[in-house]
Amino acid sequence: MTDKTVHTGKNAGGGDVRLTGISKSYGAFTAVQPLDLTVPQGSFFALLGASGCGKTTTLRMIAGLEEPTTGTVFLGDRDVTDLPPYKRPVNTVFQSYALFPHLDIYENVAFGLRRRGIKSVKKQVGEMLELVQLGDKAKHKPHQLSGGQQQRVAVARALINHPQVLLLDEPLGALDLKLRRQMQLELKRIQTEVGITFIHVTHDQEEAMTMADTVAVMNGGRVEQLGAPAELYENPRTTFVANFLGTSNLIEAEVVEAGTELVVTAGGGKLRLPAERCSAPAATGGRLLLGIRPEKISLAHADDEDTIATGRNKVTGRIVDTSFIGVSTQYVVDSPAGGALQVYEQNIERDTRLVPGAPVVLHWNPAHTFGLDATQAIDAGVETVEDAA
Repeated sequence: MTDKTVHTGKNAGGGDVRLTGISKSYGAFTAVQPLDLTVPQGSFFALLGASGCGKTTTLRMIAGLEEPTTGTVFLGDRDVTDLPPYKRPVNTVFQSYALFPHLDIYENVAFGLRRRGIKSVKKQVGEMLELVQLGDKAKHKPHQLSGGQQQRVAVARALINHPQVLLLDEPLGALDLKLRRQMQLELKRIQTEVGITFIHVTHDQEEAMTMADTVAVMNGGRVEQLGAPAELYENPRTTFVANFLGTSNLIEAEVVEAGTELVVTAGGGKLRLPAERCSAPAATGGRLLLGIRPEKISLAHADDEDTIATGRNKVTGRIVDTSFIGVSTQYVVDSPAGGALQVYEQNIERDTRLVPGAPVVLHWNPAHTFGLDATQAIDAGVETVEDAA
């Protein structure tokens, strides 16, 4: 059993959601391996992973929609493992918003209160519609609203019940890209204003990193790594996380010096990285995977190699492909250090010599390099990203 406990955010000592030894099996198939997880009160927490990784099953066990095979679910100090969904202080927003088409927006939001026998709902419904910035749409029917507006109605309908935890299961999956990005910021704003715990399931890396305080990257029913988005991106501990969160160049290397700084050989040249940024044991003669993100690399034509500052990591190569995508140009470089190395450069002052076939030098700050255990699959997480897209 792996202990994956987070303590960040508001009132971290009284975690709203605590899973201990939680697992779920269907016959011989284990969807969620035994897992310990604490989600701090008032935080925006994301479960991130590809289809079939166990993230939705974990969410459904918190909601009471799935019964755990082993383990316990706590909400605050209450053991709710055996409670049915309607007795848990939890509400869920799904990708299909399931609004009542015959009711206007006001009555959709008021539904939970009316079902509990509350007569005076005007003030609460009004406040909730203002929170989601739909006060002027109260008398509209769901079909008269955009997808993003319908999604906000679903959030308002859930929040008006004052749940201890709001669960979001791929809530933005049905929206187009531009609207999805707007709603990411909108959901984060709402969560900040109401201050309750949001647990968000998604396969979209950008979505998780934009909204969440803490991200748990799941793979094969386990949490591969857990932390703040920037920490996961800058310091991945496994090849899966390195490849699943954005893009990483992973280079097979041999350690030739081991101290506070590691010196490795790759493709006939020497490269350096801080020992503290290597998650694998590193001893002279051992092997590791050296990682560098594409946007951390600068690209120089081979004729300009003498202008590169001393102390930077350098590898030579030849451009095999370029893609202009507006804000940046993406280069693919074949190098003795590794085939198909990727470089992203902002389009500020483009060097017209950097075209397919050109000899180049890739160079970067050694401090931006990370090291991983070389026994892992170098392409773990790559195919998963494509499958999830």
